[in-house]
Amino acid sequence: MSLIPSAYRPVLANRVFRRLIGGFGVSYLGDGMSFVAVAWLAIELAPPGTAGLWVGGAVAAYTLPGVVGAMVFARWLRRIPAKRLLLIDNVVRGVFLGAIPLAWSTGLLTPTLYVLLLAGSSLLHAWGNAGKYTLLAELLPPPQRLAANTLVSTLNFAATIAGPAIAGVLVTYVSSALVLGLDAATYVFLAVLVARTRLPASAPAAPVETAAARGGLALLRSHPALLGLLALTWFFNFLYGPVEVALPLHVTDDLHAPGTLLGAYWMLFGIGAVAGGLAVGALKRLPLWPVTVAIVIGWGALLLPFGLAAPTLVTIAAFTLGGAIYGPFVALSVTLMQTTSPPQHLAAMLAARSAVLLTASPLGTALGGPLTTALGPRSTLGASGLATVVVGVAAAILLLAWRTRRPEPLPAFATSPRGRGHDDHDSRSTTP
Repeated sequence: MSLIPSAYRPVLANRVFRRLIGGFGVSYLGDGMSFVAVAWLAIELAPPGTAGLWVGGAVAAYTLPGVVGAMVFARWLRRIPAKRLLLIDNVVRGVFLGAIPLAWSTGLLTPTLYVLLLAGSSLLHAWGNAGKYTLLAELLPPPQRLAANTLVSTLNFAATIAGPAIAGVLVTYVSSALVLGLDAATYVFLAVLVARTRLPASAPAAPVETAAARGGLALLRSHPALLGLLALTWFFNFLYGPVEVALPLHVTDDLHAPGTLLGAYWMLFGIGAVAGGLAVGALKRLPLWPVTVAIVIGWGALLLPFGLAAPTLVTIAAFTLGGAIYGPFVALSVTLMQTTSPPQHLAAMLAARSAVLLTASPLGTALGGPLTTALGPRSTLGASGLATVVVGVAAAILLLAWRTRRPEPLPAFATSPRGRGHDDHDSRSTTP
């Protein structure tokens, strides 16, 4: 235990938390494998000339219905205890994802059925996430929650290292449908573990507190800097969405390479993200606004080699470095809101942030399908990078103008920012 930082020792000493985080780790590994398999199976099922549309539809179906479910089912699910929400979501995910290899093995799996099954699997996922983080908050006292959320988030990123690497081998030499079956099994495993774990009586949970979100949006309008941060984060996540569609098609159509290469891209991205997140988290003081804007510009610039038809080794190196730049963005942007918001309005503003960002990455992913069909994978990746750079440069210009008018010092990164610890679980599966 002496090698474990002191902040994490009391969290890991909790037996129930250790049991839960083991189940989360197994489930995250399945998600990491699906990150490759969802797009790859869509490519295999798509009729000639339509792969871009079906990949975009499949990747969007794996996330976008969760946004709809968060809003549509609020009336019935907001009063259900957190543990039951987590169980329901895991059972639904397991059933719908498990149906995919069954339909594939019997020859019944069509592109349309595939997208519908993916959509069904994600319909309650925002509620499952809300249940998960509510359980953690109820299980641990407030001083331990930030450390617990950090461990869960780091485990999620770590799964994006191992998961894609395993999936790359399996989709190349076995079957992408089998990978989705394995992901279904991980959800069943987590459901059984949660059902058999004695947890404290849990309160209802919701992915978005609607009333708080409405109040938070009204408050944000009176804080232009925070409203600008929210807009920057939305566009950053939105422009990331097409990458998840275009990268698999870049591997198959432009490079004519096997699934192992796609797995390598995402594995190295995950390694970069973990390294970048831990490096930034270890710094005591950091100018949050400039670094947040620099991340947006840097991530966009590192996508440009794809559009310029750079050699594969160059794009692999750029994507790895891009992961290191991309990784700290969520923590920095949340911390910036925590340190800048008036303390009495923080909860409402964070609720508004979650409500707005639920749509960003799924909408970008949905756009990625027709965009990739029209421009091609390589040009779509380059266009996403260029548009992200433009957004980042515009934000930098506005930031400089703001500082000129209001020259107060910018907030610095702190390991214990003002306000409650908040773990961001926006709708990227893993994504930003």
